[in-house]
Amino acid sequence: MKWFHSLRWQLFILIFLISYIPLMFYSSVLSERMESYYLSQNEDTWTSQANMIATQIKEENYLVDSTNDSLFKNLITTKSADTNCRVMVVDASGFVVMDSSEAEVGKTLLNNAVISALSNTPEKSNDHTALTVAVPVLDKEKKSVVGAVVMVPSLEGIFAPIEDLEDQVRILILLIALISGLLSFITSSFITKPLKTLVKIVQKITNGQLDQQVEVVGNGEIAELGNAFNHMTKQLQRVEQSRQEFVSNVSHELKTPLSSIKVLTESLMFQDDVPVELYKEFFEDINSEVDRLNSIISDLLTLVRLDQREVPLNIIEINLGDLVQSILKRLAPLAKKKNIDLIYESHREIIAEIDQVKFSLALTNLVENAIKYTPDGGHVNVVLQGDLQDAIITVQDTGIGIDKDEQSKIFERFYRTDKTRNRETGGTGLGLAITYKTIVMHNGSIFVESEEGKGSTFSVQIPLRHVWEGGTKS
Repeated sequence: MKWFHSLRWQLFILIFLISYIPLMFYSSVLSERMESYYLSQNEDTWTSQANMIATQIKEENYLVDSTNDSLFKNLITTKSADTNCRVMVVDASGFVVMDSSEAEVGKTLLNNAVISALSNTPEKSNDHTALTVAVPVLDKEKKSVVGAVVMVPSLEGIFAPIEDLEDQVRILILLIALISGLLSFITSSFITKPLKTLVKIVQKITNGQLDQQVEVVGNGEIAELGNAFNHMTKQLQRVEQSRQEFVSNVSHELKTPLSSIKVLTESLMFQDDVPVELYKEFFEDINSEVDRLNSIISDLLTLVRLDQREVPLNIIEINLGDLVQSILKRLAPLAKKKNIDLIYESHREIIAEIDQVKFSLALTNLVENAIKYTPDGGHVNVVLQGDLQDAIITVQDTGIGIDKDEQSKIFERFYRTDKTRNRETGGTGLGLAITYKTIVMHNGSIFVESEEGKGSTFSVQIPLRHVWEGGTKS
């Protein structure tokens, strides 16, 4: 039964049933209407034939005068053969005096049709398998009912053609359903073929071949699926490339201070009579490199925890104005050292639900970078604004700026627009990546506008009310 799980076979069975069941139902309804139509068409003919027989019986006075029984019997037999009906004649009391089949002669026949005819109010009695027509026989003076003619038509002549037609219709319906199913089975290959191709490519991707792409033909739903898949593979390639670059950058960043430490220690080890001043100078350099190693590792651990959501957010209501001012107060000595004007602007009090420690670190990274990359005598402006839903914090500097082609990459880990510049300022290349992850965890966003030689503007937007995952606070 493995074939049953195939999409093509399932579609075949579905289309077959959808075609077959309604058509069979329609065929059944049509058959019943045809039977009713043919019965009603022949009903008047049988009634007319019965009236003709009743007239002849009346004219020959067969029910009153029994001397002509042979002629009477011959009449009934002939009419039965001509009309293909069973003909019976009953007297006024319902006693069968003549029967073309001779089966009921001498018996009493009283049914609704006969009773109605004997009371001179003839009616038809029919069901789906037999039809009885009874008409009264009057005496010559037409004053009283002396009996009735009962005709029981043979319905084989009517139902046999209908049954033959029904069989033909059933065969036709079966053929239509089969053809519909086969057509769906054949045309479904146009759907399943690209899906099978997609499955094979997915299997290759799971084996690590991330450079796979599917050929997109047309612009239907399958084409949309192909485009989405190709976009996904490109994203996977970017993630893989980013991962490899990250590993390479981590290795490089860790190797640089280690290499410096090794050179310094070997210089001390392989020199004789090294002055104490040189020992002190080298050990200070070694200590600085160790601090740099510790800073890189700490930032890496912070990023890993943010990626895995291992660090829970401690959300509390904070006055953002007070928070920003406290950050600027801590960084004021750094700005004063470079003669940079550190300016804060805000027009009203803004309260937001944030993790004070993490959000403070994110803003500190932005302001500290603005000070580091602004030449002496420049300006750094921090503006706090807000509306009923969001708070917006803008950090604007008059620094060296960022090239447009590099602005979309500055939040990547270890990405540097100028690698030597970052080392001179003591950064690890992870500050903006940590800032980005922190703001995203607060359901916010960060944007940058910059022009080389004119400075940069970083804009942070966060909701005033923190939205927890799932809509409720955990």
